[in-house]
Amino acid sequence: MQTVVRSTLFVPASRHERIPKALASGADRVIVDLEDAVEHLAKHSAREALCDFLGTHPDVRLWVRVNDASTDWHDDDLKACRNHPGVVAIMLPKAESLAQVRHAAQTGKEIVPLLETAAGILNAAEIAATPGVQRLAFGSLDYGLDLGLTPNTEAASIVLDHARIEILLRSKAMGLLPPLDGVFPGVKDTEGMQEAAYRARDMGFGGMLCIHPTQVDIIHQAFVPPAEEVAWARRVVIAHRESGAGTFMFEGTMVDAPVIGHARQLLERAGEQV
Repeated sequence: MQTVVRSTLFVPASRHERIPKALASGADRVIVDLEDAVEHLAKHSAREALCDFLGTHPDVRLWVRVNDASTDWHDDDLKACRNHPGVVAIMLPKAESLAQVRHAAQTGKEIVPLLETAAGILNAAEIAATPGVQRLAFGSLDYGLDLGLTPNTEAASIVLDHARIEILLRSKAMGLLPPLDGVFPGVKDTEGMQEAAYRARDMGFGGMLCIHPTQVDIIHQAFVPPAEEVAWARRVVIAHRESGAGTFMFEGTMVDAPVIGHARQLLERAGEQV
């Protein structure tokens, strides 16, 4: 599967009939949720429904968000994921330690730790360094709850961005794939969704978690560089190739290694060969 992941769409395991619709949404990844979206009394039946779906759809490839390590359902969720080739990655909620991630990685699946507690952010370095981790994700809503933040305030945004920066730094330092920013809860707030997606892109995230199919296209559009920026990047790369120089003047501006690197990044994000 391609490593570029801009959108990851959640669908409840208890509503397995929605999985085909989620797969048809155009999302880069579909995450079947055994955790928050499933009531306590429905945990077992939801897991069984997911296993039945995977058994009758052998070509499907999914991520699964299991219940966190502190729950009685955790090990049964991991066992179910281990037994199905259709599960290509496990999202580990409330990831807080190397031991938790290492335990989940024993399934042989790639792990996407969801950092959404103070302990998770403080231990981001060891979590990112654990073998089997594919990329990190930020559970911004749960993180705000854990710290007692007042939602939708400037003060809360400062604290959330501190966690985002930590996730970005640890991901880059350990050579992980670009991390995923948290969900934007306003399903009908198109403008707010666009703003959140552009901001995540500009901060260096590779994509976002999302909770509704209508958010997928908005995220994709935000993470594709504007046409004029892509055209500029092409010209820079061509000029560099033709000049053979590490530093040169281009359209009235001095171009050096960081500028060339930025141009190459833009072309990669646009899906072009560099």
